[in-house]
Amino acid sequence: MSRRPEPAQDQDPVREHLSPARALEIDPLIEDPATRIVVCCGSGGVGKTTTAAALGLRAAERGRKVVVLTIDPARRLAQSMGIDTLDNTPRRVKGIDDSAGGELHAMMLDMKRTFDEIVEAHADPERAAAILGNPFYQSLSAGFAGTQEYMAMEKLGQLRSRDEWDLIVVDTPPSRSALDFLDAPKRLGSFLDGKLIRVLLAPAKVGGRAGMKFLNVGMSMMTGALGKVLGGQLLRDVQTFVAAMDSMFGGFRTRADATYKLLQAPGTAFLVVAAPERDALREAAYFVERLAAEDMPLAGLVLNRVHGSGAGRLSAERALAAAENLEESRIVDQPDGKAGLRNSPDTYGSSESPARNVTDGGSPATEDAGDAAPEDEPTTADGERSVDRLTAGLLRLHAERMQLLERERRTRDRFTALHPEVAMAEVAALPGDVHDLAGLRDIGERLAAGRAELSGTP
Repeated sequence: MSRRPEPAQDQDPVREHLSPARALEIDPLIEDPATRIVVCCGSGGVGKTTTAAALGLRAAERGRKVVVLTIDPARRLAQSMGIDTLDNTPRRVKGIDDSAGGELHAMMLDMKRTFDEIVEAHADPERAAAILGNPFYQSLSAGFAGTQEYMAMEKLGQLRSRDEWDLIVVDTPPSRSALDFLDAPKRLGSFLDGKLIRVLLAPAKVGGRAGMKFLNVGMSMMTGALGKVLGGQLLRDVQTFVAAMDSMFGGFRTRADATYKLLQAPGTAFLVVAAPERDALREAAYFVERLAAEDMPLAGLVLNRVHGSGAGRLSAERALAAAENLEESRIVDQPDGKAGLRNSPDTYGSSESPARNVTDGGSPATEDAGDAAPEDEPTTADGERSVDRLTAGLLRLHAERMQLLERERRTRDRFTALHPEVAMAEVAALPGDVHDLAGLRDIGERLAAGRAELSGTP
């Protein structure tokens, strides 16, 4: 699909401010046969899942066989692709335009099932059964810090080794920090190589009487202390788990190293996803620097949910001034208001309002009582004041939008000043969530265009 023509810069100052110096070319990236893995990373809540799904759909409709691996527990990806449920097995997405010969499959990481598959593949049936039934393993596989990120890398390695897919798009876990995805293998490796694990393995590695003597003398004190802290049953579960897993620890580290090298390979491309907010772009900057330090290929940054306005020439200051003028018009803009009545010479020396002249009968009177408007019917002045109040409210909303745009521009400019080498694509903030293939297709078109369609946003 050809890129949309760039509008003249003098047509929309806001568009000019929010346009990156280097545009991220999405279509050449996902259409290149050499690109085999695209990793969408970033802090939580910035739209990684939607971005990954939109990229996968766009690549599939351009003729590639794609699988999207998501770790989003909210199941939004399944809903948007018209699939009842996603699990650890890739499922084909129906309803895409497959005229170019492409296919789209999607799956959601089942962390525990992936861990179980590793155990079943690398241990004999008896040992695998002992590991899978161990209470400590069940806790570790379900919630140990970093397990989800590590298993995401394991599943990526499995998908790539099958050589079944032209392109694998990975939606990284919704971690507090984007760096957790890269740090997980090292963290799990540190746990497996830690002092506690080595201590618990020591009796199993020392055989015969020497081992029993060591266990009875030295380990009795150590396990006694640990038992008080962890509980005797938990300690026994840990020892049983460590003894059963001992032969597999090296395999974990080997596969983690292999997947890490896969992420560094030329066929991999990282897309950092961020929102135009200070914390999200700070996290993105950390990730960009980390990728550079680890020699991992960065394709660029997707700046998601960029706000815009179709009335960019009306600044926040002018809008606020106009709103204040409308709201205060009854005081400063009425030539014949109460001030005029108070200054009239006819009212000097009288405490009565001119409108309340009392007749001889003691009742208020007016010159033309029959022409007075009923109190329950709005006058022309009331209607004008309602229009003024509505207009002032709209002007204040516009001022808030322009102030938001200015904050986003300053935040983005700080990032580009630090990392001018990073190509960028912008996607406009949408009024609602993406919930179907048409919405994902729209996001993909916006990504390919490389800039937010600001004039179309509210």
